[in-house]
Order: sequence, then structure tokens, then C-alpha cells
Amino acid sequence: MNFKRISFYLSLFCFPVSFLSFINILYASYFDFFLSVNTYFITLSVSLIIGLSLFYYGKKSPKNINFIEQLVLIICTYFLISVLISIPFFLSNYQVTFLNSIFESISGLTGTGFSIFKDIKYLDPTLILWRSSSQWVGGLFFLFFLLIIFSNKSFNFKMTNLSYSGENIFNSESNIKDNLLKIFIIYSVLSIVILSLLNLSGVRLFNSLNLTMTLISGGGFLPIENLSKIISTNFQKVILIFSLIISLLNFYLFFNILNKNILIKDHKEDLYLIILSIIFCCLIYFNDYNGLDIIISVTSSLANSGLTLMKSDNNLSLYFLLITIIGGSLISNSSGIKLTRFYILLKITSLEIIKLISPNSIINKTIYGSDKKISDDHVKISFLIFISFFLSLFILSSFLVVDNIGFEKSFKLSILTLTNTVNSEMFNMQNLNFSDLLTSSKISLILFMIIGKIELISIFLIFRKILFKD
Repeated sequence: MNFKRISFYLSLFCFPVSFLSFINILYASYFDFFLSVNTYFITLSVSLIIGLSLFYYGKKSPKNINFIEQLVLIICTYFLISVLISIPFFLSNYQVTFLNSIFESISGLTGTGFSIFKDIKYLDPTLILWRSSSQWVGGLFFLFFLLIIFSNKSFNFKMTNLSYSGENIFNSESNIKDNLLKIFIIYSVLSIVILSLLNLSGVRLFNSLNLTMTLISGGGFLPIENLSKIISTNFQKVILIFSLIISLLNFYLFFNILNKNILIKDHKEDLYLIILSIIFCCLIYFNDYNGLDIIISVTSSLANSGLTLMKSDNNLSLYFLLITIIGGSLISNSSGIKLTRFYILLKITSLEIIKLISPNSIINKTIYGSDKKISDDHVKISFLIFISFFLSLFILSSFLVVDNIGFEKSFKLSILTLTNTVNSEMFNMQNLNFSDLLTSSKISLILFMIIGKIELISIFLIFRKILFKD
């Protein structure tokens, strides 16, 4: 394993943190928040020094890295960037421990939304903005990983090839920079669109900015304790639904729009997700809840955001938890097992039953009726990820049950952690105080928030490489 090559790419992820630090310095200076401005100067300096050092160390190494090195790069990125993002939390006046700072930054980077802060409205506005921006940059990084690294054919456990039938150009050395730039531009433009719509609807600019960075990344951090204090009118609710749909749909959809190449056959997964959202909404429509609030909760669950306008006295927490396990598109910031993997397992199971009943039947293994076919590898990977999810759920629940939060909360929290979904009122988990958890519980949550994003199978692949040297 060539760590020089890894360090070169790792250095590139440090510079966005420097840029965010600079933005916060400008914000703090403009609005006279001088009490906290020094923490962002320190973050800017440290991120630049580490980034430049890693860049200098690895700049002369070959730039092509194998799949296992790419997985190591992703894990190193989460840990290194979380340390950099944790600096303003740790150096703030709120007496945040180092572990709690790491917990908050990992929660932001993975788009989970767990927070050790209880009274958000009393936080320094620059720190609120910093929390939200950690989600934004985490969502951007994950799209880089998803489209550039996880599309690698060496072991395509993300199965991105099933969500796009165009030319696989994302691993080409000649245009990788162009595609990274396209991802950044599309991600930024979508953010600006959401920000403009929220601001147009009457949401305060500061809240619009923070909520935009939460919605586009599928995160859960809010600039205030309750979403209902930001979103109140029907127009604002419609914009919120639109923003959540953007985060759960296939990111290739926006690539195709940019390239003026929109084909329905390439985006049947998105069509199925929309249909599934409608079905889930209809199943609970006749409950005593506002129709738009139900749509927000369902789309938020599928997008693995967890934001809701429903109260904690609802009796649908288990229902929404099951929806979060499904997740959104294979190529999106959403987590969960993913709809396509469920589709593969259900279709193959039904086909096997048909074969037993009628051995001479013609078997159709196409996915969503497209030209792409479900291979044996797809079935094995889908089954392996399904098993690994519940194995992770069992392991994390076992760690958390030791803490004094009860079995039910441990089980719910484990699902939310593995699907990177915030513990909102929708799941009756809003009163959980993360700062009071045992150290072992916090460390477990930190590790499984990352595993929930990159999936346990990637850890197995790295261990296999180390142990068997293949």
C-alpha cells in the first residue's frame, strides 16, 4: 500500500476546510463576532499546514491508486477532516471535550445530525454556520467518493452501474478533473437554487443558508431547535419537499440535465422512488396529520435526513424507521440499504420461486425493465450488504444497551446511526442527550456513523487485503 499516493489525494480534501474557515472569518468579522474569530484562524492555519505538507509528501508519487487504497483514502479523509472541523468546537467557549468535538464533526461530515449541543439558539452564529457547512462539505466529498471511487469496477458494491447506462467516464485520468468540477458546480448550483427558494418563501436568510446546507447533503443539523420555527407556511413546506426529493434522487439526473441528455430509461430507479414515496404517504394519509407534513416526513425518511414537522406524540416512529432503512437512490447522499438492493433481492427470490413451480419458464433478470441485467455478483453483493447491515445493527445495539438509555432507544439509535438519520421527533428520540452518553457509546457511534456511510463491506475488504495480502 503506497501511502505517498494516498497522502497526495488526502491533502486535496484539507483545502476546502481552509476555504470554509476563511468564509467564517469574514462572517465573524463582518458581524463583529470577534470572540470566536481566532478559532477559525487556527483552523485555517492548521488545515493549510497539514494540506500543504501532505501535498508536498505525495506530489511526486504515481497518481493512480488501487481500489483498496481508495477505500483507505476515504476512511482517512473522514478521520482527518473531522479533526480539522472539530477545532472550532473544541476551542469554543462552550467547554466541549475533544471527543465531543470529534463526535459533532463526524456527525456533520456523514450527514447524520446527532448533536452534543442542547440549546442551539444560544450558540455563537459562526459555530452554527460551521456545523451546517460541515454537512455541506461532507455531502460534496461523498459524491466525489461515490462517482469517482465507488464506481470502480474492481468491486462495485455500491452498484452504481445499475443506476446509469451511459458511458462510464468517471475513472478516466484524462477527464477526472473535469468531472470533479462538474460535481462541484452542480452541487453548488442546486444549493443556490434551494437557498433562493427558501429565501423567497420568507425564511430568514441565516436560517435559509443553514437549512440549505442541511437539505442538499441529506443532513440533520438545524440552526434552531425545531424545524417548525423555520417552516410554517404551505409554500415553505412545498419547497422543503422539493429540496428533500433532490437529495434522495440520482445525482446523475442532474449530470444528464447539464448534458441535455435526459432518458427515462436511465432513471427508472428515481421513478420507483417517487412512486414508493406516494405509496408510503397514502398508507398513513388518513391519520390525523397534515398532508404536507406526512409528505415531508416520508421523503425525509427516504432521504435519510430525519427532518420533520410532526410532533413526538405520533405513533408512527417504527413506520418511519423502516422507511429510513430503505434509503434513496444508489447515487445520492442518502444512506440505508437502498431501494435497488431490495428490488434485486425481492426479484431474484420471486424468480427462484417461479423456477421451482415452473422450471421451463423464461426468466427475466432485467432491472426496472431496462436493458441492464441482474448478475450473480449483484445478487451476492445485495445479500451481503443486507446481512452486514443487520450485523452492524446487532453489534452497535450491543454496545449501546450497556449505556443507560434502554433497549428500545438503543435499537432505534442504532438504525438511525447506520442510516445517518437525525434523531428527530419523528422517531420519538429528540430528548436523547448525546453529551451524557458513555465514552464507549460515543466512540461506537462515531465508528458506525462512518460505517453507515461507506458500508461495512468496505472495512471487510481492507481487512482481507491486509490479512491475505492478495
